[in-house]
Amino acid sequence: MILYILSIITVLAGWVYLMPSAVKALFTGYPVTNTLHTDGIFKDIQFVFDPLSAFFTIIILVMGLLALIYSKGYLKPYIEKGKSVTSHYIFFLALFISMIGVVTCQNALFFLIIWEIMSLSSFFLVIFENDKKEVLNAGVKYLIFMHISVLFLITAFAALSIKAGSYDFNTFAQVLKENTAFSDIIFMLFFIGFGIKAGFVPFHNWLPEAHPVAPSHISAIMSGVMIKTGIYGILRILSLTGTPSRFIAYFILIISVITALYGILYAISQSDIKKMLAYSSIENIGIIGIGLGVGMLGLVHNQPIVAFLGFIGCIFHILNHSIFKNLLFFGAGAVYLKCHTKNMELLGGLIKKMPKTGALFLIGSLAICALPPFNGFIGEFLIYFGMLKGLSINSFFNFLVLISAFSGLAFVGTMALLCFTKAFSVTFLGHPRSEKAQKADEVSKTMIAPMGILASFALLIGIFPELFFEILIMPVETLFAGVSNIQIPDVGEPLEIVKVIALSALLMLFIITLLMYIKKYSNKKAETAPTWGCGYNRELPYAQYTGSSYASPFLSMLKPLFKKIFDIEKPKKLFPKSAHFNLKIEDIEEAYVINPFLKFDEWFLSKFEKLQNGNLQDYLKYGLIFLIIAIIGSFFSWGFTGGGF
Repeated sequence: MILYILSIITVLAGWVYLMPSAVKALFTGYPVTNTLHTDGIFKDIQFVFDPLSAFFTIIILVMGLLALIYSKGYLKPYIEKGKSVTSHYIFFLALFISMIGVVTCQNALFFLIIWEIMSLSSFFLVIFENDKKEVLNAGVKYLIFMHISVLFLITAFAALSIKAGSYDFNTFAQVLKENTAFSDIIFMLFFIGFGIKAGFVPFHNWLPEAHPVAPSHISAIMSGVMIKTGIYGILRILSLTGTPSRFIAYFILIISVITALYGILYAISQSDIKKMLAYSSIENIGIIGIGLGVGMLGLVHNQPIVAFLGFIGCIFHILNHSIFKNLLFFGAGAVYLKCHTKNMELLGGLIKKMPKTGALFLIGSLAICALPPFNGFIGEFLIYFGMLKGLSINSFFNFLVLISAFSGLAFVGTMALLCFTKAFSVTFLGHPRSEKAQKADEVSKTMIAPMGILASFALLIGIFPELFFEILIMPVETLFAGVSNIQIPDVGEPLEIVKVIALSALLMLFIITLLMYIKKYSNKKAETAPTWGCGYNRELPYAQYTGSSYASPFLSMLKPLFKKIFDIEKPKKLFPKSAHFNLKIEDIEEAYVINPFLKFDEWFLSKFEKLQNGNLQDYLKYGLIFLIIAIIGSFFSWGFTGGGF
């Protein structure tokens, strides 16, 4: 409890110290710079709040505080069982501080150190339940991917620093603008490094493993906030690059469409509610990337309005996703805490047992499906609008790519509806499918309150999008600042459309409220009668639709995209004692790329097992052989350098 209070005080201190600078930079556009004076290789390290870094800082501050409040109720059962949470809160604060450092630091070398602290602290948070084998496996996989990520970042920063003669980000801009070929190579290195953290396909493999096993408030922070540091990195490099090359712009757009489609397809197929949300995060990273790609195409083709709409749609969706994904992970955590399972097939009927959690999860589901009057709609609408404006560019290839991207995003939206109607209905509606679901009750106020705040944010942005639209123009200007031949366009037309959307959302909210009021206070009572139960004379929990059966007709049309693993015990008698059917969907990248590579690696290393036989004489023999080789090698080296022979 003492450490929890200290954590709250630390986060609130961050609010007091950082929030004024971040808000000032975001609203005025004037950067706020803090300099850390050091000796040695770092010299003076600048931490800058420009509108872009200020935007990310505010998200980190808000979501960090809400996650910390939520953790009190979530971790209570663990504490009661005697599990220590001391290190958990220490690593939480390390993650919180390091994320702020990542989005404000302007020194490449110090940035890499903070980035590594962020990765290590999140690794220890992921393996909170380290007594479980699957948790450790997921944690190790996450750590491996993060170190692959940092290798690409080190390579890119090293090349830039050598070329610029400095570690300061400001010196990189001129280097990147002078040499297009060099700039493309550096951008691709950065995209892979940051893209692994963000979860772009095909660098996503760690994400569906790590997020489900972490405590739910950590899953929320990782999905809603931490993976966005990868997006921040890409945006920051773009702001230094100026106008990207045509290849880079189209590459980002195409890979983002693939990521969105891949993520939502696998989200639909999941029965684990947190794994479903993890794949949904991949989908939303793809949507953010589509906005980014559209904005980059606008810069490439000198179309300011296309660039503006793409970038502001990208920024808007970063904000929206951080809200509704945190809300959904908090809701999933509440369900797991009370039902002790993440398997949606064992849930059901929870809307009666956990009405507040159910209602808030429903709001999150509506928001993530981009349905008005909630926040998810406005970000995706702006991206669609940007693609429509981009069709005016006189290029057949551009037309083909944008039409495909438009269709892909529309298909993703349709599948998101399927995914989250399945998640909500199977989890909260119907009848309990297990004893644990039958005995569930509502979670504590410290868990409900953060969900309520996030749901309020989702509604507030949905009905007043024009206010946030005007605020988010500042971060978009940061992306235009490095481009010499293009300026922020007149935003009158999109702003007027956003105002119409706001008015429509308010009208929709009024109608919904009015209908609910009429239904509640109407004197006329609806007549009720039993429904036809298909021959059953009583309600049977196991006769309900399952999540798998709900999604099966759709998924069966896409068989090549999935690897299905069946576990079937067929009934053998008229009245069988046992029978079961289980279906597991395995990620095709893991099935056909990762696992074969690991098996080859295991086979290769097994060939050296005989070398480690525990015999001291053999080890001395190996040492002697190595020493002889080293001596011979040194003689050859001496001879080639003119020292002898």
